[in-house]
Amino acid sequence: MLTEPIRAIFTTNLGVKKGETVLVFTDKVPPGEVLEEKERIRRERLRDIAVLTAEIGKAFSKKIMYHEFQSVKCHGTEPPEELWRLAFSDRPIEDLKRRGLFEKLLSKEIGEREIGMVVGVFTKYKASAANAVIALSNYSTSHTRFRDLLTCACGCRYASMPLFDASMLEGAMCVDWKVIEKRSKRIARIINLAESIELKTANGSAMSFSKAGRKARADTGILTKPGAFGNLPAGEVYVAPLEGTSVGRLVLDWAPTRELASPVTLTVEKGMVVTIEGDEPYADALREKCGERRENANIAEFGVGTNERARRPDNILESEKILGSIHIALGDSSSFGGKVMTPFHQDFVFFRPTVMLMHRYGKMSPLMEDGHFIEGVL
Repeated sequence: MLTEPIRAIFTTNLGVKKGETVLVFTDKVPPGEVLEEKERIRRERLRDIAVLTAEIGKAFSKKIMYHEFQSVKCHGTEPPEELWRLAFSDRPIEDLKRRGLFEKLLSKEIGEREIGMVVGVFTKYKASAANAVIALSNYSTSHTRFRDLLTCACGCRYASMPLFDASMLEGAMCVDWKVIEKRSKRIARIINLAESIELKTANGSAMSFSKAGRKARADTGILTKPGAFGNLPAGEVYVAPLEGTSVGRLVLDWAPTRELASPVTLTVEKGMVVTIEGDEPYADALREKCGERRENANIAEFGVGTNERARRPDNILESEKILGSIHIALGDSSSFGGKVMTPFHQDFVFFRPTVMLMHRYGKMSPLMEDGHFIEGVL
C-alpha cells in the first residue's frame, strides 16, 4: 500500500511526536517555464505526494504546516523568504534584516564572521523553529544554509526528498532502515580510515582526491535525533573532497533525470572542472552553469550508494543510492564539511566503479571492484 511508506516517514524515519511542529513543502512550476509533458506530469504528481504527505501527517502531529512556493530552478539555491519565515518564525528573519545579513544569506555571499552571527541569531530563537521538515520540492534544499541552519542551529530533523517520484514508494523506500543504517555506517567507517581516494569506472572515468581532515558521513534514513539530516529514499555514504586536490576525468552517461544521447566528458584539475566536452545538449547547459560562477565547477562530493532496493538510473535522488554505484557532485560543499559556498549543487551517478582507498604511509586497500564491494565490506 503506497501510504505505508509515507506513514513510515513520520514514525520510523523522523520519529514525529504528537506535540511537534512539522513543515511539509513543495515547489510549483513557475509561469512561462517550458517542460516536456512527461516532466510536467511528474512535477504535478510530486505536488500530489506533498499534499498527501501533509494530510497523512495529521494523524501523527497536531501541527502540520504545508507550503508551496515558486520553483527556484536550481539545486542548492536558497528557498524564498516566505519559507524561511514558516520554518524559523518571523523573529530571527527580522533580526537578520535589521543587521543587513538576510539578503547576503539568500545569495550565499556571506563571510565566515557573519555566518557566526547568523548562527547566533537562529540559535537564540530555535524554540520557534519547526521540529521536523519533509522537503518535497523538485529542486534540492539539501545543500543550502536554510537546511544547515535548521538542523545545526535549531536541532530540526530534516528529510530532503527532491525529484521524488511515486515509484519510490514501492521500491527504494520499501527497505529495512536498520539494515541500511548498519551497512552505511560500516562503509563510512572504512572510508574514514583513508586519507585519499582513487576511482575509475567502466566508461572511462578516472579521478583521485584527498579527503585528509574530512569525515565521510552516512545517510541512513534514520532521522530521529535532533539535527538529523538526510535524503529519503536514503542509502549512501558521502564526503567532501579537499578543495584543490581532485584531478582526473569524469565521463557522464547520465544527466540527473535522463540518459545522455552521447557522453559528456569533464576534465578536472586542481579540484575544478576546467573543460566540458561533448555535443549532447546537456553539455551546453553544464557549461553555462559552470560559467556563471567559478565555484559551480568545484568537485564538491564523492558518494557511494548503499540501498539494495534502489534501481532507477534516470532519477538522481534514487540512482545515487543504488548499491554498488558511486556519484560525484559539482558546486556547493559548505553544508557537509567543505569550504565552497555557491547556489548550485548537482550530482552525477557512475556505474561499475573500482574504488581504492589510500592510507597513511602509502598503504592501499580496495573498497569496490567493477561495482562490487570487496568481501567483508557489506
